[in-house]
Amino acid sequence: MSKEASSQEGNGKVSRVIRIGTRKSQLARIQTDSVAEKLKELYPDIHLEIVGMSTTGDKILDTALSKIGEKSLFTKELENALDRNEVDLVVHSLKDLPTALPPGFTIGAVLKRESPHDAVVLHPKNVGKTLDSLPENSVIGTSSLRRAAQLKKRFPHLEFRDIRGNLNTRLKKLDEKEDFGAIILAAAGLRRMGWENRISQILEPEDCMYAVGQGALAVEVRARDADILEMVSVLHDNDTVLRCIAERAFLKHLEGGCSVPVAVHTEVKDSQLYLTGAVYSLDGSDSLKETMETSIAADNKNLEEVDERVQRVGVTAHKISGEVQDRAERLGVDLANLLLSKGAKEILTVARQLNDAR
Repeated sequence: MSKEASSQEGNGKVSRVIRIGTRKSQLARIQTDSVAEKLKELYPDIHLEIVGMSTTGDKILDTALSKIGEKSLFTKELENALDRNEVDLVVHSLKDLPTALPPGFTIGAVLKRESPHDAVVLHPKNVGKTLDSLPENSVIGTSSLRRAAQLKKRFPHLEFRDIRGNLNTRLKKLDEKEDFGAIILAAAGLRRMGWENRISQILEPEDCMYAVGQGALAVEVRARDADILEMVSVLHDNDTVLRCIAERAFLKHLEGGCSVPVAVHTEVKDSQLYLTGAVYSLDGSDSLKETMETSIAADNKNLEEVDERVQRVGVTAHKISGEVQDRAERLGVDLANLLLSKGAKEILTVARQLNDAR
């Protein structure tokens, strides 16, 4: 129904109404508004309506995400609305989207990535310190197995404990109680909220590599909606798309999710795409890490028509060379195979079993 929704303008022109689905949190709304503004600039005649909804992940706040075991915690309700034609597109943090989407959906746009790194936010009493200089046995709040595994190994004098809730809630828990010496959050979310002044330290890849897709926004649409797909495709950022295709292919081939510690780092330099990927045991004592690269220079002699129906790890990007997208995807698969050949499956299986038993 929403697909055909339209509104009559004063001048008699009929303008299409596009409904955008989003989670209700302040950060989700800020992210969705930023996408809506970009669309409005590009298509001044469309009317945009934002529809907020709560997801399972927003409602279950007393359990670590990795324990809930559901891959689409923050996306299922939004996809249901998309399926029922109640909305035309949905804005997500790409890291919340599983590497395999339900049939009938696709990621029609991956926007230019904000910083993908993690940030340290200190309790006011620890201002001026870093993770290195925090007192022995200081408690660090993070609900991410990936962050905890890497940081336990790197900073053995610290303790790590789960902390749940949206950004506002977690900062409140940090500031108003004495439970945590610091918490670890995605730098991108803090920046989008305008809270950059709370960032005490940015964790570089040598301290903590990031989650697949971290810092990038994704627009999910119905795969059959050619006009909506065409409309949002102009939001694609080429480098971000290729980096995230490689990252998602790596995770998918490892069969990782948020119940195992998997981390990545990607870079585009001189038409080469570099992917570093790693897997960790829960305490970080056991790990495998490797880097591979591939060329992402398009062969202009061979500018092929890109099949719009082809998805790569859930992404449809028909304005980017299909051959280059294939190379990015193959890079992720090849790197996963390299780690699997060195024993990654065993590390992840044990991590999954230990996490389930916690």
